[in-house]
Formats: sequence, structure tokens, C-alpha cells
Amino acid sequence: MKLYRIEHTGAPRHVVEEHGVFRLVEGDIFAGPPFTAGAEVRPTRFLAPVTPSKVVAIGLNYKDHALEMNKPLPSEPLMFMKPSTAVIGPEDAIRLPNGVGAVHHEAELGVVIGRLAHRVPADKALAHVLGYTCVNDVTARELQKKDVQYTRAKGFDTFAPIGPCVAVGLDPAALDIEGWVNGEKRQSSNTRQLIFSVREIIAFISSVMTLLPGDVIATGTPSGVGPLVPGDRVTVKVAGIGELSNTVIEW
Repeated sequence: MKLYRIEHTGAPRHVVEEHGVFRLVEGDIFAGPPFTAGAEVRPTRFLAPVTPSKVVAIGLNYKDHALEMNKPLPSEPLMFMKPSTAVIGPEDAIRLPNGVGAVHHEAELGVVIGRLAHRVPADKALAHVLGYTCVNDVTARELQKKDVQYTRAKGFDTFAPIGPCVAVGLDPAALDIEGWVNGEKRQSSNTRQLIFSVREIIAFISSVMTLLPGDVIATGTPSGVGPLVPGDRVTVKVAGIGELSNTVIEW
């Protein structure tokens, strides 16, 4: 089952998609499945599937990516945050700010929190998950290297594309993940290669901060990250979820 968020009669609405049929969701999606599906609709514009209060991201969570960045494997999850104002949806434009240097794509599996999570043990972590989505952790790489922390490099407006949907009931343990630019595959891996599992990540983050329904966790990117330039079309593909595509423009 997949949950999308669409523009419907001038307002955002969630819809559930099954076998190519979209139906309006009645009530709160965070009340959990089964969802009450109403009238059938034909979406014309898809939005980011949720509006997180925060995007919490994990760095260096694939061994091959740590190697390409010339950094040692972390002994615990490396956590940083992206603001809610960085979030955009499918087909929205990623804006490259003038003067920041190289900006890279990072294809990632996103975890969408469904229930408030505070100090959740790893063995109970998945009970707090609504589903999974695609995330592009867009990064101003030169600023990341320059600054002591990642907020500026990761936090520009439009630097957190999310979508196209929330896949409910998916097992995150062995999902193929790919990053494409202009039809060229640049990243290819599987969540089996995560250093810290989804369960471990949720437990770690929730020991520091409370995760609210709708918050998104970006679980890390595999090797193959690379630059984006105006005119590019970048796509994140995750098995069982779909494809998140965005164009790139100068700003």
C-alpha cells in the first residue's frame, strides 16, 4: 500500500493507491492502517508525502561511502538535521545557490515516523514507523568540508526532496537503492549494506530527541555521490517505493 499527498481542489490531501487506483484518505493517516479510503481521484500534482517537523539524517552509514569520503567508519550513528524548509516534493526544482561551490546528490532510504518515539528500544522501533520513502540529501560539498558541522551545507531551501509516496508495510532490510542523473546510474546499493540498521537508527535518535509523527529519517547514502548542475534531472529509486525525480536550476 502506498500513501501519496496531492493537491486536490486547491488544498493538500492524502490519497491511498492500490493497483493504480487513487482514493482520498478520510481522517488522520497517523492513526495508522487500515486507512479509510473515500472517493476515487485522478491526481495531477504530487506533493511531498508528509510535512516533517524535522528531517534527521545519518551520515557515513554505508561502508563504501565512508571510503570515498576518506573517513573512518563511525562507531555510532553520525547524526545531523535538515530543516523543514528544505523539504520539497516530486518534480519540484532543486535550487543551486550562487557561490556555494559543488552541490552533490545523495540517494537515501527515508523512514517516516508514524507514532511518537522517545527512547524507543531497537527491538520495538519499527512499531513507530508509518512507512518508507525516497530522500535526496542534497549537499553543498565544499561548505560541508569547510564548516565544523553540516547545518549550512545540508540546510538550504530545496535541499531535501522527499517522495513520491510513503510505502506502508515494507521491510527495509534488503531494498535496492539507486541514484540517477540524466539517465545515468551513479549510485547503486542495497540497504543490506547499512552500517546501522533502521531499528538501530531509530533507537539512537529517539534517545536524543523525540521523533514526532511525520518526521523523516534519512538513513545514509551509498557511494557514487556526485555533482549537480543547472539543467540536470536527478532521480532516487528505492525498490518497493518508486522514483523521486527533480530538476536542478540555478538560484
